[in-house]
Amino acid sequence: MGSNGGQAGTHTYQSLTDDGLFGPVVPPRRSTGRLIMHSLAMFGREFCYAVEAAYVTPVLLSVGLPKSLYSVVWLLSPILGFLLQPVVGSASDHCRSRWGRRRPYILSLAIMMLLGLALYLNGDAVVSALIVNPRRKLVLAVSITMIGVVLFDFAADFIDGPIKAYLFDVCSHQDKERGLHYHALFTGFGGALGYLLGAIDWAHLELGRVLGTEFQVMFFFSALMLTFCFIIHLCSIPETPLRDVAKDIPPPQTPQDSPLSSEGMYEYGSIEKVKNGYANPELAMLEGKHKNLAKQPQKVMTMKSLVSALVNMPPHYRCLCISHLIGWTAFLSNMLFFTDFMGQIVYHGDPYSPHNSTEFLIYERGVEVGCWGLCINSVFSSVYSYFQKALVSYIGLKGLYFVGYLLFGLGTGFIGLFPNVYSTLVLCSLFGVMSSTLYTVPFNLITEYHREEEKERQQAPGWSSGGGSSERGKGMDCAALTCMVQLAQILVGGGLGFLVNTAGSVVVVVVAASAMAFIGCCFVALFVKYVD
Repeated sequence: MGSNGGQAGTHTYQSLTDDGLFGPVVPPRRSTGRLIMHSLAMFGREFCYAVEAAYVTPVLLSVGLPKSLYSVVWLLSPILGFLLQPVVGSASDHCRSRWGRRRPYILSLAIMMLLGLALYLNGDAVVSALIVNPRRKLVLAVSITMIGVVLFDFAADFIDGPIKAYLFDVCSHQDKERGLHYHALFTGFGGALGYLLGAIDWAHLELGRVLGTEFQVMFFFSALMLTFCFIIHLCSIPETPLRDVAKDIPPPQTPQDSPLSSEGMYEYGSIEKVKNGYANPELAMLEGKHKNLAKQPQKVMTMKSLVSALVNMPPHYRCLCISHLIGWTAFLSNMLFFTDFMGQIVYHGDPYSPHNSTEFLIYERGVEVGCWGLCINSVFSSVYSYFQKALVSYIGLKGLYFVGYLLFGLGTGFIGLFPNVYSTLVLCSLFGVMSSTLYTVPFNLITEYHREEEKERQQAPGWSSGGGSSERGKGMDCAALTCMVQLAQILVGGGLGFLVNTAGSVVVVVVAASAMAFIGCCFVALFVKYVD
């Protein structure tokens, strides 16, 4: 990890925003404007997610993707995300870029998202313009589209962890809670706008004729929105880079050697070395602590130590990850098949009928109405996120967590029992309650756990949060939580298709979602730890 600064091969890295050398450093309060700027990343990410949800199936069908490759497209990205997300989280914990620990990873993943969008929305058009041979054109179009979908999903799933860790690093406890609510608020708005733009028939409008097809129109809006939102996000709140204590702490100086004049001004976070002609007592503490740290070998994060840190994480973190897995499994079970449920069960259409038949046209109408239901879900998710700040003071995080799972379980249960158009659209608002809950409450609990650990460190400097905790950071904790989303996608993608084929009806999807939500109710009430 570079040249040594004490013993051979010994380095100690310290972020001034973490538990500092003089104790925990509390970040300054952030303005509402800064938190909104930070939250725009979630707006751009969810906008592009909604565009993908609306267009990825038509794109895959239009390029002639074989049915045998559908499972590969949908499972490859979550499998990669589940395996690699903790690695990225741990790497960001140890990133020494001058730009900060999280922002280099966020920028890289945002570029990957943009590249994925470009490949799957424009790949077919580019290949058609360059290749004449039909067989070669088909192979290249399918390959480029698949790579684009997997790359976009991979980056969009990964980026959530560094964004949350970035918020936790630069904000006080109160601002973390406010920031998470703004994240959920803008997530809902981004999804709603993406679904609305996807519902417009761009092929018959002037912009569609200028750019070529509706796929190119949506790429134009998605690329513009993604670029704008992430530029604002990355400029929202500055990060303090991770410091190498062995290199960055100079040897003690005598007063006459000090380069600082008596009128010198000290920047925020700097160490005042000389005061009134005497060495600063804090510097003596720093030097003593540095000598102790220099004697300790630096632990390099390997795959073995990474797995050990995850396996040996404190029990309350593990329970929170399990509850998050249950919640996302229930949510995705319903959301991924919702438009198909509307077309087949609510509207009684048939997707396997000839495309010019009445049954198929009815099915398409059901899918369109299902998209409006997803838009209602996104809007209500934003509205509920706003009111969460008031509700938490009355029912607490445990109440919010339990109510989110309970209402979602009841909503999906009633949809399965009474598949009516109007009641289903009304009950879509309860999906928004679940969505907002999953985006805020688990991460609020993470911040509570971190705050409790910081208090215990102050009371007992030798305290440890559990086996392997010294190798865990906020990035890894956020990554471990968000990789449950990928695991849920794997379970849903691999299991629900089998259930639908066995039952012979899509109704089993909402039944399974309701059952998982009620299991989640019991789990969050009995096993998840809540800090008073």
